[in-house]
Amino acid sequence: MQEILFYLLAVLTLLFGFLVVANPFSRNPVTSAMFLALTIISLAGLFVLLHAFFLAAVQILVYAGAVMVLFLFVIMLLDLPVEEKRRVQVISAGLGVVAIAGLLLIMGRALWVSGIGRGLNPQLEGSAVDLGRALFSQGQFLLPFEVVSLLLLSAMVGVILLSKKDLK
Repeated sequence: MQEILFYLLAVLTLLFGFLVVANPFSRNPVTSAMFLALTIISLAGLFVLLHAFFLAAVQILVYAGAVMVLFLFVIMLLDLPVEEKRRVQVISAGLGVVAIAGLLLIMGRALWVSGIGRGLNPQLEGSAVDLGRALFSQGQFLLPFEVVSLLLLSAMVGVILLSKKDLK
């Protein structure tokens, strides 16, 4: 049963992720944001299958809750118009697919050679105490954690600047 749920959630995650970018139902950005929320919820289901209950809860509360509200606030604040359907140029689409395939190959090879993930403790269950110890007691996870926090801070400053009205 666990394998069936894994494959179901994996397919749903990929499907909803694809619908965020290439939505055939509507060109409204709010629809894409809703598909992003469904993608995040499917990912939380995968975390539950991995017994990472804390990460699943954080995924739902932080990303599906707070970040999605922020995205929807920005979309509605900027009042983005519904984009008209355009014809896809075959040469541009082909070059885009080739570029994406090349980037995926380069990233895959870099990850394979780098050895990321080797030597990690696979017995780590999803409790908050174990996760905190793994993140902050070992030096290898502290820098990426701080980089992500700086990226979120810069995104928040960008949203504030975009929403600021000119007071001229």
